[in-house]
Amino acid sequence: MSLAVEQKSQVIEKYRVHKSDSGSPEVQVALLSQRILELTEHFKMHKKDHHSRRGLLTMVSRRRKLLKYLKDRSPVRYQALISSLGIRR
Repeated sequence: MSLAVEQKSQVIEKYRVHKSDSGSPEVQVALLSQRILELTEHFKMHKKDHHSRRGLLTMVSRRRKLLKYLKDRSPVRYQALISSLGIRR
């Protein structure tokens, strides 16, 4: 259930900080958010898929930690990211 290559490259292209960026907190949070959205749609059909639900909770936790790191280091980048992703209203 990973992201398609072209979809992943589009997300990286949109949220990268510099030209060869693929691991900044913004990119990691954006990729995790995309996977979380896909899994959320998956659970609408497959309500009893508890193994994947555990993976979802792990991803949500990892995203939360990355957002906390970004908020502590650069509040401006944090605000820009959450507004563009539409999380933490």
